[in-house]
Amino acid sequence: MKINNNSEILFVYDAKMTNPNGDMDNENKPRMDFDTNTNLVSDLRLKRYIRDYYEVVEGRDIFITSGAKDSKDRAKQMGDKNIIYTDLIDIKLFGGVFAAEGSNSHLTGPIQFNWGYSLNPVDLVESSTITSSFSGGQGIGKDYRVKYSLLAFAGSVNSLIAEDSKMEEEDLVHFDEVVVKSLFHARTRSKIGQTPRLYVRVEMNGKKFLKDLREYVSLDYNVEEYLVRDLKDIKLNIENLIKYLELNKDNISKIKVWQDDQIALSSDINKLAQNGFDIETFSI
Repeated sequence: MKINNNSEILFVYDAKMTNPNGDMDNENKPRMDFDTNTNLVSDLRLKRYIRDYYEVVEGRDIFITSGAKDSKDRAKQMGDKNIIYTDLIDIKLFGGVFAAEGSNSHLTGPIQFNWGYSLNPVDLVESSTITSSFSGGQGIGKDYRVKYSLLAFAGSVNSLIAEDSKMEEEDLVHFDEVVVKSLFHARTRSKIGQTPRLYVRVEMNGKKFLKDLREYVSLDYNVEEYLVRDLKDIKLNIENLIKYLELNKDNISKIKVWQDDQIALSSDINKLAQNGFDIETFSI
């Protein structure tokens, strides 16, 4: 079924004693804004989690696979498969660049995320030197991690672009679940320790849109903000988010919500149903 409405997305997850997104230009340290001591994660890192889930867990063919060097290499790999690019789930969702000899085409994806950032100031663990044993000897490197980071992403779904990429309503409904599940399956050595905490997709009426939903959430601290080491040390304040959604009630079709039972919220977002909102919760 065709997607007729735009959506705005808020996705919150935490990272504890792990490296959410290493910076290859800086010894693979967690990406940071050192002016504000906030942890940063690129949209490409989040999309990689999602792509890996589709490919590894669900066994679906994707375009941006780790088995290809670049888009030209991937196009060559797929040359004899006679696959239409928009048959691939990651192209339907995120778009892509298809490079082949003598051509270069680009498809914008209907689902896009901004870079994520932590809602709390983040301290890094002092690096430990690590060694890896290979047949040719030992490799030596550094191991940088965050002590605790509660990360928030903003995303959007553009219904007009969904027509071009052939993304349909059932793809979007499944995507809601995959975003959450993908973090549970990111269990490499540097990524284990990340847990999804809250997913909210606000479906608009038609082509309406909202502002970045992260602007309306903040943290209440049970300890000094620089001493946050666990989810129990904070509460996610969503009072301004609820007010903002209420102000835009006439522009909102429904709200989909997944919430981890361990995260403390200042209010129950499901209570918006008492004010006439269509709230749809889902589990994984």
